[in-house]
Amino acid sequence: MSIEIFLNVAPRETRAALLENGALQEVYLERVSRRGLVGNLYKGRVSRVLPGMQAAFIEIGLARTAFLHAADIAFERPEETVVNLPQVDDIRRLVAEGDDILVQVIKDPLGTKGARLTTFVSLPSKYLVYMPHGTGVGVSSRIEEESERLRLKTLVTAMLPRAQDGAYIVRTAAQSASAEHLSEDMAYLQKLWQHVRARGTQVNSGEIVHEDLPLALRILRDELARGVERVLVDSSSEHARMLRFAQSFIPGAARCIELYSGPRPIFDLHGIEEEISLALQQKVVLKSGGHLMIDQTEAMTTIDVNTGAYVGHRNLEETIYRTNLEAAVAIARQLRVRNLGGIIIIDFIDMQDEPHRRAVLAALERALAGDRAATQVVSLSHLGVVEMTRKRTRESLEHLLCEPCRSCQGRGFMKTAQTVCYEIFREIVRQSRQFATRELLILAHQDVVECLLDEESGAMAELEAQVGRPIRLQAEALYGVDQYDVVLI
Repeated sequence: MSIEIFLNVAPRETRAALLENGALQEVYLERVSRRGLVGNLYKGRVSRVLPGMQAAFIEIGLARTAFLHAADIAFERPEETVVNLPQVDDIRRLVAEGDDILVQVIKDPLGTKGARLTTFVSLPSKYLVYMPHGTGVGVSSRIEEESERLRLKTLVTAMLPRAQDGAYIVRTAAQSASAEHLSEDMAYLQKLWQHVRARGTQVNSGEIVHEDLPLALRILRDELARGVERVLVDSSSEHARMLRFAQSFIPGAARCIELYSGPRPIFDLHGIEEEISLALQQKVVLKSGGHLMIDQTEAMTTIDVNTGAYVGHRNLEETIYRTNLEAAVAIARQLRVRNLGGIIIIDFIDMQDEPHRRAVLAALERALAGDRAATQVVSLSHLGVVEMTRKRTRESLEHLLCEPCRSCQGRGFMKTAQTVCYEIFREIVRQSRQFATRELLILAHQDVVECLLDEESGAMAELEAQVGRPIRLQAEALYGVDQYDVVLI
């Protein structure tokens, strides 16, 4: 499988696209005004402890207080971790109101929710992840060869007496790494932890202690181990910085980092810009003619599969089966491109044959296997509904690039012009009974005014006779369809 990374660097925004076999799979975005917080360390102050919820609210200098849960402390850890961490069953054993505490962000603020925190710090480098509050040595489960796992664990364990207490996780990138490289990484992480501890005593509560790498360098650190063949960046200064970083931390990777200087914008290659635009739409068209309808809400994401224009060639059951198979692969890709997380409900088209249901579920699980985010799929029901979860650590593409419609307030629908007309009629009657006026002026959207003058003209005439006053209409260009005012003159 061919993997490429394209980076588009602008003065206030950096975007990265990960492609597999020329198809967009993941999009990363970082803006100067809105950088992601995952991995950042803060000196927080406990503002409130809730023993009944086993949680605490922590002030870390953000607009909303962050959230620290005992379960997060016990179980939240890097995806590659196989180290057993100490269990915490009572939040009061760790924190009390007014305490200063070193915390790390494990989930960005999402919607109305504050950031989620952990007290188990993890500091990643090229080959290792250092966890100062853990114990032991673990090896990434993605290193499957048992002899290599044993070699790496033996090497790191042998180095432990020369290091401070803590846990080390050997990352996937460490496969075939030499003892010298592992030792250099361990020394770097120890220096970084000493720096974090020293700075933690110097800064005030609510200030940042350590910030994760910027997007371009983070991509190199986290993604190159997956067998990336080429990294293409369109900024000469960022290209130089990435080369310096690679030569210091990933020496063999510098050869695949290239500067793009072509006439076309880099995100026009492979249709990346168009793919991002399509990822913001509700409807996803399948090659067969079927389509998906994706609705993202705060509680969950729902995906509906439809045959659409696909009529098949044999019978209805075969048509449904083929559509669902294609949809399973498309859904896995859309989850990655859109970065959808949390609870996800997939409504496949109903299938009668049990072998078909099993095959569709297997296709979905195979397609999800390449997803770095942890996923859990529940079996396909007789109604064709699949429940699944996908780990969410950062905001979705839609939340990063869009905001709720100011007209409909994010509901996705608005009142019709006719409905607004009838609301205006009721308001006119209400106002005319309470106040004595010479006439009434209606300010409304152009569509509403046209409806009042056309379909509802008869009702307007009857209403004028009922209230005994003339009614004037005035279109307002800045009003939404459901906005209006009844002015007494």
